[in-house]
Amino acid sequence: MTATTSRATTGRFYPTRIDLAMEVRSQVADLLNKTLAATLDLKTQTKQAHWNVKGMDFYQLHELFDEMAGELNEYVDMVAERITALGGTALGTARMAASNSILPEYPTEIVEGVEHVTALAERFALYASHVREAIDVTDNAGDADTADLYTEISRTIDKRLWFLEAHLVNKGSLA
Repeated sequence: MTATTSRATTGRFYPTRIDLAMEVRSQVADLLNKTLAATLDLKTQTKQAHWNVKGMDFYQLHELFDEMAGELNEYVDMVAERITALGGTALGTARMAASNSILPEYPTEIVEGVEHVTALAERFALYASHVREAIDVTDNAGDADTADLYTEISRTIDKRLWFLEAHLVNKGSLA
């Protein structure tokens, strides 16, 4: 068996009685699959920080990062289930996520807490922007339920970005 390098974000569709047109369901499922990839990636990058943080703030950051990863795991499930509710196929393996994520790779050479907080803040900001854009796209497509799902995610991501950035005040790392 050989690995594929496809960046396709849509899979097979199944019949459903949901009253959204197939073109809307297809567009929304494609966007949700991109979000699924980014959410899985952000979760694993947050766990990477959780496992590898060092320094004076180790314990509080270790706990914070673990809590944040747990929240992201809930969103992974919500996004994947919305895809399947629309009749689509959730594309959520680690390889699919890695090849379709909007996020840059997490730096493996960083150690100090402030470095991890900065790296995560950059990624949470990118993800927040994606989610906010998805609210508009799904609302304009006529899928209020998916727009609402994205709104829920957005509130949590903005809160977590605030938590991260609060650690960077007076550290010269907040641009």
